[in-house]
Amino acid sequence: MNRSIPTPSISEVSVGPFTVHFYALCIIAGIAIAIWLGNKRLAAHDESLRGVVSEVAVIAVPFGIIGGRLYHVITTPEDFFGADGELLAILKIWQGGLGIWGAISLGALGAFYSYRKLARTMNLPSFGIFLDAIAPGILFAQAIGRFGNWFNAELFGRPLDTWWGLEIAYKYRPRGYGLFETFHPTFLYEAIWSTALAILLIIFGKRWANGATFAIYIAGYSLGRFFIEGIRIDAAQNIGGLRLNQWTSIAILSLGLLIFYRLQRKPPIHLAEEK
Repeated sequence: MNRSIPTPSISEVSVGPFTVHFYALCIIAGIAIAIWLGNKRLAAHDESLRGVVSEVAVIAVPFGIIGGRLYHVITTPEDFFGADGELLAILKIWQGGLGIWGAISLGALGAFYSYRKLARTMNLPSFGIFLDAIAPGILFAQAIGRFGNWFNAELFGRPLDTWWGLEIAYKYRPRGYGLFETFHPTFLYEAIWSTALAILLIIFGKRWANGATFAIYIAGYSLGRFFIEGIRIDAAQNIGGLRLNQWTSIAILSLGLLIFYRLQRKPPIHLAEEK
């Protein structure tokens, strides 16, 4: 067999009475980097804004986690409800299952509420400038978070017999794929796509109108997610030959491009050059 990418043999470690899940560590590391980079980019616009992202994150992050979990539960109800479901598994976030669309939607709502509340006590720029500042960091967070799927041996793609194929143990292979040993490493595809898109936003976002960077973030991520989602073989709702998340990607891609087009017709106020 060709050389391939191994799947970690462990996904958690015990520290005294506590269990540390690597999926959770990936999520936490991603959030930390997103906050750090967001603060740096917003401070480049105005030094007095340093720390604003951290304050907004106190509300936005929990909202995002709840939103991501709700999206996963709603789109895969068979895992939690009915004869074969486990209701308490809704709380077991460390096992995986955070839908990015729910996380972004509810997280943005929490951020907007927190930002408006903070604006009562200090002079803040438009919410669009704030969103532009945090967009690349969110993409880096998503890239890091995908390695949590690697540790959990989940959300991989169709069988792939080549050097970058991902080794999956028999117990993690879906029904009908037991004879295959290596699969598309979709976690890696998405991590690479998200990282590349984040870099492009940092380079070209300075040329765009307020809020346009965030619009390209949701549009660009959706474009990549559409194709990566089509490779995956985990259980999903299918409508008209496409997986539900592919339809969602089409909708968000269209919305992002429309917002970008409309915003570009307005005069920009750019983030300052980062130092």
